[in-house]
Amino acid sequence: MKVSKVKDLGPQFVNNKHKMVGQDGAYSIPLGSSKALWFFGDTLIGTRTIGESLWYWFGEPVGPGDMSGKKGIDKMINNTALILKDASGKNGLNNFDYILGADGKLKPLVPLDNDESPDEIRNWCLHGIKLKNKIYLYFIKVKMIEGAVLPVNFEVLGSGLAVGSERDWEFSKIYFNNSQMLWKADEPKFASAVYFDEKDEWIYLYGVVPSSDNIQQCYAARVRPGNIEDASSYEYLSSSKPEWSVDIKQAVPVFTNVPNELSVSYNKYLEKYLAVHSFDLTGKIVARTSEHPWGPWSGPHELFHVKAKREKELPYPVLIYAGKEHPELAGENGKIIFVTYIEFEEYFPHLLEIHIDKV
Repeated sequence: MKVSKVKDLGPQFVNNKHKMVGQDGAYSIPLGSSKALWFFGDTLIGTRTIGESLWYWFGEPVGPGDMSGKKGIDKMINNTALILKDASGKNGLNNFDYILGADGKLKPLVPLDNDESPDEIRNWCLHGIKLKNKIYLYFIKVKMIEGAVLPVNFEVLGSGLAVGSERDWEFSKIYFNNSQMLWKADEPKFASAVYFDEKDEWIYLYGVVPSSDNIQQCYAARVRPGNIEDASSYEYLSSSKPEWSVDIKQAVPVFTNVPNELSVSYNKYLEKYLAVHSFDLTGKIVARTSEHPWGPWSGPHELFHVKAKREKELPYPVLIYAGKEHPELAGENGKIIFVTYIEFEEYFPHLLEIHIDKV
């Protein structure tokens, strides 16, 4: 596989009627009829100050607390969503409506519990899937902490699953052993990507956790659609044969150097499975291919190298993250793919149209 052309379509959802001035995550979940649910992490409502970072105002970091009512931000909302009303990315993503609450404002799909303070806890989006008349959304729960280098720092507490529908966009969390964390802090955070193989009727899921030497490693799991709400029914890839185990301690990594966001799809043009992710925080967005959804996966093929320019110097490195493909937008059976990433200072999903060729 090689890249023959890249078209930069720029930051998306900038022109909206809700004063949305930045959001990350940007997972897409097909809903049928050429529509897709786009699921986001932190979303900022308010105004930007020209020449100032959203995260580092006049020499001071924003810190771990809720940004609502601070530094030009009217409201910070976790895990908002919109409906993209046509599955085409050629001219950018312009035909969309945000999901709103009864007050007419953007609403969180997986809200915090009543005893959780937004100054300390956030629910951030992972991937999801629509099954019949239900929508399943995976998420990670994080605790915001003080840090020495980055303006925003956190530790991951685990990941969970919420279920709802298009009828009212109300979601409830699935509990297992009295916990909303189906996977713990030291376990892979499923599901950073979800792929449903309709031929073998397995849902494949991918989750990331750092190794003991702090290298991010991706793991694979699978579950039958009818058992998606039962955490004890998930099986984890335990060897490349392949073998699967219900014991997560037996899980083996499928590849490394991947942040906690990626995509996995079947690419008809390549006739292979395609995984797309940011390569650590290098600014590179890479793809891996495989004959099977569990692997073995190829080494990383560079799709694009993001080189961001800052308006002013800041005391922390450029952060490029959340690289992923949106396969429902693909053209020519996957010869043209559409990929988003987030640059922390720009802080909008940035869309790339990438043309690939077989080697």
